Amino acid sequence: MALSTLRIGPFIESEWTYGGLPFWLHDVPGIVFRSDNGPFKFHMQKWVRKVVNMMKSEKLYASQGGPIILSQIENEYQRIESAFNGKGSRYVQWAAGLAVGLQTGVPWIMCSQQDAPDPVINTCNGFECGVKFEGPNSPNKPSLWTENWTSFVQRYGEEPFIRSAAEIAFHVALFIAKNGTYVNYYMYHGGTNFGRTAAANVITSYYDQAPLDEYGLIRQPLWGHLKELHAAIKLCKVPLLAGSYETSSLGHLQTAYVFKGKSGKCAAFLVNNDNTSNARVRFQNISFELPSMSISILPDCKNVAFNTAKVSTHYNTRSRTVKCKFDSMERWEDTTKDTSDYLWYTVSFQHESDAEAELSVVSNAHVVHAFVNGAYKGYAHGGKHNFALENPIELKNGTNHIALLSVMVGFPDSGAYLERKTAGIRSVRIQNRYLNNYQWGYQIGLLGENLSIFTDKGRNKVEWSRFQGRHNRLTWYKTVFDVPGGHDPLALNLGSMGKGEVWVNGQSIGRYWVSIHTPQQRPSQTWYNIPRSFLKPEGNQLVLVEDEYGDPLGIKLDSVSITKDAKY
Repeated sequence: MALSTLRIGPFIESEWTYGGLPFWLHDVPGIVFRSDNGPFKFHMQKWVRKVVNMMKSEKLYASQGGPIILSQIENEYQRIESAFNGKGSRYVQWAAGLAVGLQTGVPWIMCSQQDAPDPVINTCNGFECGVKFEGPNSPNKPSLWTENWTSFVQRYGEEPFIRSAAEIAFHVALFIAKNGTYVNYYMYHGGTNFGRTAAANVITSYYDQAPLDEYGLIRQPLWGHLKELHAAIKLCKVPLLAGSYETSSLGHLQTAYVFKGKSGKCAAFLVNNDNTSNARVRFQNISFELPSMSISILPDCKNVAFNTAKVSTHYNTRSRTVKCKFDSMERWEDTTKDTSDYLWYTVSFQHESDAEAELSVVSNAHVVHAFVNGAYKGYAHGGKHNFALENPIELKNGTNHIALLSVMVGFPDSGAYLERKTAGIRSVRIQNRYLNNYQWGYQIGLLGENLSIFTDKGRNKVEWSRFQGRHNRLTWYKTVFDVPGGHDPLALNLGSMGKGEVWVNGQSIGRYWVSIHTPQQRPSQTWYNIPRSFLKPEGNQLVLVEDEYGDPLGIKLDSVSITKDAKY
């Protein structure tokens, strides 16, 4: 039986919009997320009780013979607790009391919450919990590492964050050597942020650098090296679980962590913390060579079963093979029926003559498009802070119409007072005239989304035309394709597109923003996962909404596979 930790939240972060909290929650009158606030606690208690009762009814807790050995309430709350003053600490006490009172028969944990109230266990999240974790806040609590980050969240315009197999193995072994009892990898299997689940500017692919990538394929040498590490630690299980514990110095930056069982069994972790030089040490009258920044695991205190720096697993490479090209105009149809990431701002005003002017728009969304009297006048994009669109425009004598399309690429996933974090147009100015005090109209979404034209029923609600090769902003494209043979994972190559969203058989496979490049002048993500379970043998509908000037004729459907390379 695979053992599990149930992470109830309800706030989970996970780089999801609003940290996983439902969007409707911020409309509850008087609510303040994650604080000693009546409306929030009412809905949180309702959610937690519901989930716990579902688990109990299925007998899934270890106390019932099931696989759940730990349950988590809240997530990394200490990072924002001080922002709520006394209401933060009262909320922690209340959340702990709620959890313990549900009597699941298994321990409760709070991640990165050093003051977790008894009996709730405080745990560590991060890259180096063997170094930075202050430890349990009570002697009768175990030392738990609930998130060992195998990579890190990637946002548009960023390169992937890659940790080496040797580094991850070193910190796992160090945590166990320092009496750690539990390590959970975040993530061990990468994933996909389908639809609009991803938080602000987070790419659709998630932790693709994990030991099992986004497609479920093995990444070597990481997967193999960790497998060998786990096997070596398992060889030490008797003294680790029931032995005494001691440490001894082997040198200035070298330490032995030793576990001795009553039966005479012994296990040792020999640590070299020198990041520049190897070290020769003597342990129990035996000489050992320790590579720099490494740990040797000795299940019998005599023989080295594993060293974290010695990676014996072969590398592998992920490759792609084109299975289908969409390069024929006859295959495509389009419509400019203009999707919700989108919010329209509209205003009309009088001007006394034809004139040229300067339009200035300040926004804290992610993208803004400007239209004046029905003509497209430009766009701008930003990141975490305000940005400006400044473009020359032509005004006419009489009534002029301004339409601004504000676009979000996800919403915030963390921070205090999350319910207050909104984004959109902050100010609009034409020459010296500010339009903020004018009567603005608002409309959420684009017509194509409101009509669900990416579904079987919705696509007949608009008129599609044969694609003529013109590339316009805010255009919907659709085509059909048959599923390629075989069992390899499939990915859509959107390298020819700009920014938008893509659907397959009515299921959104996520946002794309290929036109934003990293400092290395390449997109953060080009290939987009299409699970074979989304597909049927023939007649699969592919629909995109393109915000910029992308070319659908360059789209390809590729299969994904791995090949073995040379040794590390």
